[in-house]
Amino acid sequence: MDGDALYSIGELARRTGLTVKTIRFYSDRGIVAPADRSPAGYRLYSIDAVARLDLVRTLRELGLDLSTIRKVVDRELSLPEVAAAHAEALAVQIRVLRLRRAVLTAVAERGSTPEEMELMHRLAQFSEDERRRLIGGFLDAVFGGLDAAPAFAGVMRSMTPELPDIPEAEQVRAWVELAEMSLDPGFRAVVRRMTEEEAAEQTRSDMTVPRRDITAAVRDQAGPALTAGIDPASPQADAIVAEFTAHYAYLLGRPDDVGLRRRLAARLESVNDPRRQRYLQLLAVVNGWLAPESLAPVLDWSVRALRVRTQQ
Repeated sequence: MDGDALYSIGELARRTGLTVKTIRFYSDRGIVAPADRSPAGYRLYSIDAVARLDLVRTLRELGLDLSTIRKVVDRELSLPEVAAAHAEALAVQIRVLRLRRAVLTAVAERGSTPEEMELMHRLAQFSEDERRRLIGGFLDAVFGGLDAAPAFAGVMRSMTPELPDIPEAEQVRAWVELAEMSLDPGFRAVVRRMTEEEAAEQTRSDMTVPRRDITAAVRDQAGPALTAGIDPASPQADAIVAEFTAHYAYLLGRPDDVGLRRRLAARLESVNDPRRQRYLQLLAVVNGWLAPESLAPVLDWSVRALRVRTQQ
């Protein structure tokens, strides 16, 4: 192609793959100006128009508006600056679309009412500050007055969801359900009772460092028994039960008697609340963690073993 040659709109259309109407539209708006006109008044374009039109088509396919495109081709704006700004805007749009898709999917899966859908939509659109305030309120209700204990600082951090800037749909759905749970007064009360029980286990004056909590002790001692198929009501389980009840007695500074074992059974039933396990599962999804191991089988075994040995 001769650099000094001029081309009609029809020839330009064949070279660029754009329609004559589209090229005329860009020309009328000064994005691709004609270099001259034919004796009959038809527009003629130079070779530079081909490169400009290729750039314009690419930018339009990427979603840039005509005003911005004109500034780019006229070098009033640098292409890297425009690309960065547009990429940021697209990130926001993607996040909004992910949120909408997550809410609609959750509504479809759960058969939600219009009121529930409205709540889910509002929770999904929360800003980072709003999410922190909501979870902060939950943690205050659960740990308020107890959070000074060294053992609870790490627990509070481990129960805090951190939704990514551009979350997956599954993370958004998990966040919405988790937020709903954290607003539930019944769930707050359950977790508060568990926290108070654990605090009581850590306040012995003769314990200079935090001790292994009773749930961990039960898991470590009853877990192998469950795996081995030992019946919790059998004599084989006596020594195992005595081992973790002795640990609980030490934590509370009380004798290992029927009253303590009943209290421990109630404690383990509280920890075994399905809502607690669900919260931890959702938390793992939101934070991108591995799914937590379910303690339900071990806790069920332990509670049964305790109940059998405290019947009158």
